[in-house]
Amino acid sequence: MLVLFDIVIIGAGPAGGSAALFAAKAGKKTLLVDSDKSMTKRAWMENHYGIMEISGPDLIETGKKQAAKFGAELVTDQVTNIVKGEQGLTVETAEKGSFEAKHVILATGALVDLAEKAGVATKAGTEPRIKTVVDVDAQGKTNVAGIWAAGTVAGVSVHTIITSGDGAKVAINVISELNGERYVDHDVLKTN
Repeated sequence: MLVLFDIVIIGAGPAGGSAALFAAKAGKKTLLVDSDKSMTKRAWMENHYGIMEISGPDLIETGKKQAAKFGAELVTDQVTNIVKGEQGLTVETAEKGSFEAKHVILATGALVDLAEKAGVATKAGTEPRIKTVVDVDAQGKTNVAGIWAAGTVAGVSVHTIITSGDGAKVAINVISELNGERYVDHDVLKTN
């Protein structure tokens, strides 16, 4: 019997890592599947608010640790397909088998092949060197029920601060849909 995840996020770059952090912190059963091929792995950032400077690999590793801190499960594998499953969507991987999900967030950067294979509509991209993106509405929903997209693959700027925010936004929208009411995650400074 397959474990049913509330949310499976594909891609652990800034958008996917941020989505996983918000989903796990909200108490949702969260799986983050990453192929370890993020374009952020080649980045150096001095324009990410709140961070003086950081390498792409360090940013990704920190994001994974944050998501894991709140209970997200992490799997390194290549997702090969997303199909309609018994309880929602089945995420198939190359080596680790299949995972059932109520919702899937695509955070696959510049790669739309998986989205297209799953029947998700795409359109021309507007960023330099990003030829095709997933067609999403303002919430991050695609034309396939239960499949959402965030970050560069959803047509937002390739800058990590922007894709991180978009991942958070889409995760909040998925969490809100799961909860049946608008979800807000706002921590308060702890005082003595």
